[in-house]
Amino acid sequence: MEPRINLMTNKLGAKVSKRIYNVNLAIQEASLSKSLMELVELRVSQINGCGWCVDVHTKEAAGAGVSALRINLVAAWRESTVFTEAERAALALAEEGTRLADAHQGVSDETWDQVRKHYDADQTAALVSLVAMINAANRLGVITRMQGGSYDPGMFAGLSN
Repeated sequence: MEPRINLMTNKLGAKVSKRIYNVNLAIQEASLSKSLMELVELRVSQINGCGWCVDVHTKEAAGAGVSALRINLVAAWRESTVFTEAERAALALAEEGTRLADAHQGVSDETWDQVRKHYDADQTAALVSLVAMINAANRLGVITRMQGGSYDPGMFAGLSN
């Protein structure tokens, strides 16, 4: 399966990609740990089947100090003992916010209450934004058939502006 288009070499695609990257820089200003954000992005990317994004967030999670055990178990976080209550709340939000068509009411009140129990308003806004943005990035990757396996951590560091 070959990629359909390289959005990074297309003028408009590169412009949109830079904007998405800059939104993610704003999200990173929240007081959420890099490891939590990578776990959330990894889980959403797994659900959406974006090979490129799974590659990116697996490697970035490892670079943020997330153990191989936790990276490997994020797909089965509900059946694992290696995630905190706060991480479980964030992962539930990620799943419910991603599977909107499957969850008749979107994010449940129970999940929302758990998120608010563990995260302040800015952190919650960051989590909601993170889920929205990784879903957008996943759609770009899946639609254009971006392949996983070639990401080098930090390769987009100069992309801002």
